[in-house]
Amino acid sequence: MVISDSDITIEGKTYTGNISALAMNEDGRPNHTFRTATLLVDGDRVNFKNCTFENTAGSGKEAGQAIALYLDGDDIRFYNCRILGHQDTLFLAPLPEKERQKDGFLGPKQFAPRKDHTMYFEKCYIEGGVDFIFGGATAYFEDCEFKSVEPGYVFAPNTPEHVKTGFVAKNCRFTCSQDVPDESCYAARPWRDYAKVKLINCDFGRHIKKELFCGWGRPLPAETVEFVSLTSNS
Repeated sequence: MVISDSDITIEGKTYTGNISALAMNEDGRPNHTFRTATLLVDGDRVNFKNCTFENTAGSGKEAGQAIALYLDGDDIRFYNCRILGHQDTLFLAPLPEKERQKDGFLGPKQFAPRKDHTMYFEKCYIEGGVDFIFGGATAYFEDCEFKSVEPGYVFAPNTPEHVKTGFVAKNCRFTCSQDVPDESCYAARPWRDYAKVKLINCDFGRHIKKELFCGWGRPLPAETVEFVSLTSNS
């Protein structure tokens, strides 16, 4: 489903899908990541209140990537919403400029201009496993809960080099399902080299590693990546 209208408010709706990256598309190729979204929103100034967005394809190990909500509009706002999935639950555009593997960006916005966007989430519940909040937008999360349902990574930003702010979480809680092992998750890893994450006065559950952040299969590029965690007194 796609919502392209701007300047609208949607309340109390539920959007459910179960498309996975490994499933075959009608064109004879796997869906890959960006053809899995339950809902794509590319209108501007869209407000969601008390809504649920879900991709039920299953765990990342079995289904691969499965997006519940794909956002590619500006000034999109969420209040008291639930966003549910496993791997790649919530994508906040823009995409990186270049893909690293063939068909990596295959989908509805593969060739679209990479526009800067800002998005807002307040009192929302977001769950997933690997890289379950990812993308290049500037996004603010306040009083939200990020629940890991399997070992993995919460944030995976690809903040463009010219953008000053990536993902900001303030007064948020990092929680996990009962069966997620201790220290089996990171708060963030960089999808691209100029990734930015700022965590302010957040509460980290037993599943989050003490170092909070890591690289993507290599040492964290500290000279370009900006990952910080601050307390209210910092």
